[in-house]
Amino acid sequence: MDYRHLGLTSLKVSLLCLGTMTWGGQNTELQAHQQLDFAIDSGINFIDTAEIYPLPRQEETQGRTESYIGSWFASRKNRDKVILGTKIASCAPGNSGNPGELTRFNKKNIEQALDNSLNRLQTDYIDLYQLHWPDREINNLYRLGYQDTEIDHSALMEETLTALNEMVQAGKVRYIGVSNETPWGLMKYLEVAKYHHQPRVVSIQNPYSLINRTFEIGLAEVAIREQCGLLAYSPLAFGMLTGKYLKGARPMDSRITLFERYIRYANPQAEQATERYVQLAKEFGVSPAQMALAFVSSRPFVTSTIIGATKMEQLQENIESLQVKLPQPILDQIEMIHHEIPNPAP
Repeated sequence: MDYRHLGLTSLKVSLLCLGTMTWGGQNTELQAHQQLDFAIDSGINFIDTAEIYPLPRQEETQGRTESYIGSWFASRKNRDKVILGTKIASCAPGNSGNPGELTRFNKKNIEQALDNSLNRLQTDYIDLYQLHWPDREINNLYRLGYQDTEIDHSALMEETLTALNEMVQAGKVRYIGVSNETPWGLMKYLEVAKYHHQPRVVSIQNPYSLINRTFEIGLAEVAIREQCGLLAYSPLAFGMLTGKYLKGARPMDSRITLFERYIRYANPQAEQATERYVQLAKEFGVSPAQMALAFVSSRPFVTSTIIGATKMEQLQENIESLQVKLPQPILDQIEMIHHEIPNPAP
C-alpha cells in the first residue's frame, strides 16, 4: 500500500480510501464490519463517511453508516489505527441545521452536526471534517450559464472557518476539507484562511473518473500548487466502468438497478466511452475496474482514491488495482478515447 501526505499535514493516508455510502442501505452492519476488517488488513488506514449516509438519503436511515463504523470501533478498539473522515451536509431535507438560515455552515449547525457524528461514530475526534456541498449556488451535473447571487460569500466562508476553528481548538476536529467544490470556492477558502488565521483546507473530495475528468480543467492546478490534493470519489462511475451495465444490462441488486434515479453516468455518450474503455482493458489483459482505478490513483493531484463495494469480491478486486501499473501504450489509448469522447458524464 502506498501512502501520501494529507495536504500539508503530517498525516499519511493510504492511496486507497474505503468509502461507506452503501452501509445501512445495501449493506448490513455485519457486512460493513467485514469490509472494514479486510480493508485494514490490506493496509488501508483511511475511511470516508458522511452524516447523510447511506445513499440514497432517507430520514429513517440517515446516520446509520456512521453508527456501523462506531460499533466497529467499539468492538475492535482500534480508533488510533484509522484516519477517519466524515462530512456535514448542506441545504438538504432532514440534515442538521435550519434551512431558513442565511448559511447552513455556521457555528450552531456545525457544532450540532459534529456532535451528532461523534456520538454515532463513538469517538471524540474526527481526523478530517469536510463540507459535503458548497453553501451557495454552483454549476454542477451538466449545469451551465452561471448566475451570481450577489451574496458576500467571503464573509460566509469566514464565519464557517471561524466555527470550524473552534471545533479544532476544542480537539473535536484535526483538519478540515471541502467536497464538490469549484476552483473559485477552494481558492477563496484558502485565501480567507490565510488572511484571517483560520484552519487551512487540506483536501478536496470531488468526482473523478475516466468518464468525468473535469477536475483537470481548473482544480488540478490548484490541488498541486496549493498542496490540497483530491480525494477522488466515484472512480468507477457508480460501477459503470466495470462494464456490467453495458448494452442495457441491469444486474440484480446492483446500484443503478435498485435506484434508477442514479443516471448521472448512464447516458448514451458515457456508455459509448465506457464500452471503449472496457474493450481497451480487455485488449491489455487488465480488469476494466482495475484499469479505471489505476488511472485515477496514478494522477499527481490525487491524494487518495475512494473505493466502495457492496460485495467482498468487489472490494478485493478494487484493492488489487494497486498492483496494476498502466504502461504508456494504454495511457496513450486512454487519452485518444478521452479526446474523441471528452467528459461524457460530468
